[in-house]
Amino acid sequence: MAAGKGTRMKSQRPKVLHRLAGRPLLQHVLDSAAGLHAAQTLVITGHGASEVEASLAGLPLQCVRQVPQLGTGHAVQQVLPHLPEGEGTVLILNGDVPLIRQATARALVEACGDRALTLLTVEMADPSGYGRIVRDDTGQVRGIVEHKDATPGQRAIREIYTGIMAAPLAALRRWVTALRNDNAQGEYYLTDIVAMAVAEGTPVRAQRATGETEVKGVNSPQQLAELERSLQAELAAAQMEAGVRLADPARFDLRGTLSCGEDVEIDVGCVFEGRVRVGQRVSIGAHCVIRDAEIGDDVVIHPFTHIEGARVGGGARIGPYARLRPGADLGAEVHIGNFVEVKNSTLGRGAKANHLAYLGDATVGARVNYGAGSITANYDGANKHRTVIEDDVHVGSNCVLVAPLTVGAGATIAGGSTIARPAPAGQLTVARARQLSVPTWKRPVKAKKG
Repeated sequence: MAAGKGTRMKSQRPKVLHRLAGRPLLQHVLDSAAGLHAAQTLVITGHGASEVEASLAGLPLQCVRQVPQLGTGHAVQQVLPHLPEGEGTVLILNGDVPLIRQATARALVEACGDRALTLLTVEMADPSGYGRIVRDDTGQVRGIVEHKDATPGQRAIREIYTGIMAAPLAALRRWVTALRNDNAQGEYYLTDIVAMAVAEGTPVRAQRATGETEVKGVNSPQQLAELERSLQAELAAAQMEAGVRLADPARFDLRGTLSCGEDVEIDVGCVFEGRVRVGQRVSIGAHCVIRDAEIGDDVVIHPFTHIEGARVGGGARIGPYARLRPGADLGAEVHIGNFVEVKNSTLGRGAKANHLAYLGDATVGARVNYGAGSITANYDGANKHRTVIEDDVHVGSNCVLVAPLTVGAGATIAGGSTIARPAPAGQLTVARARQLSVPTWKRPVKAKKG
């Protein structure tokens, strides 16, 4: 179910598209459900339906709209025409309860067994806002009462219904069709089917969740932030269990997948996004952002470095304050220093660009020394062009290499040069104005006021 407005989020974005650990809330739920290999997946949309449905384009599922939104029971009524006839189990999940574990969902389906209404429950220290599980004197589930409809005695119950259930298909169709909206909100509550099941003699079972975290919903920015920290704590613990040394697990953010070799050290404030692979004996300094990258063995990444869509060879030294953009492919023992940007370029073994430089659309050979303040001018206003810098070239400070251009092996480019034609191998190439001193020149002075 992903139709709710999420008023308390105070956002134009549909609630289920707010992000947790880099992915929409709804995507977390779908990823957990995917491992169950259901015969059919239906997503109920409503508020922001077009935006939600666009986010799901290409996935093997069907969207069904709930317009207007008249409660959870009304939401399930909308999917009845899309469900097959006959026997089976329907698992109902919530798009704003993102951390439901696949194992928990599978246990819920198995407990249903196509015949029992099975509710996922949990005991909460503060159950405010949740529907309470009502049991009889023998401990059997007799119903669910919503918080706003509960008596003071019922509000004291700590076992709550999480909003997640598994139900026999044929019975669910019958129960949902019979729902009424004679309650405080004038809505059709899916929870009312529990009393119907009890009245029919259908078994009603309560399956306990592993803990509060996996069944917590998101209804406000505060709840989203709290859930983010809970999830990040789990992800940090998993990394440390695998041998990664985190300077402070509370200041670690993983928004994708991270695989690390042995003896990896990660300082505080680092963010990992997309798919990141890190080799052995790697040191990552504070406040780095690394996205969709491959980092080789024995690499040192100094603080405040941004790496995206890049590959870094073994033994390289990167940063601080360096930026590797998509297509950066650095060989072994490359040095990229402070305020150096590399984009769509390859650098051979031992190449260095240590200060204040730009390499874009370049092929850089081994052992090249690329001077401070130098850039490749790769864009002519309409098209990008490539610069080739062969092995053992030395480029002085404050040079402009105007692509397309080749600098031959062993060449030296004098500092301050603008090079627009091929530079021969093994030679010094200079392209700058002649220095001139004017002994009779006087610096202007301000005129005195009368």
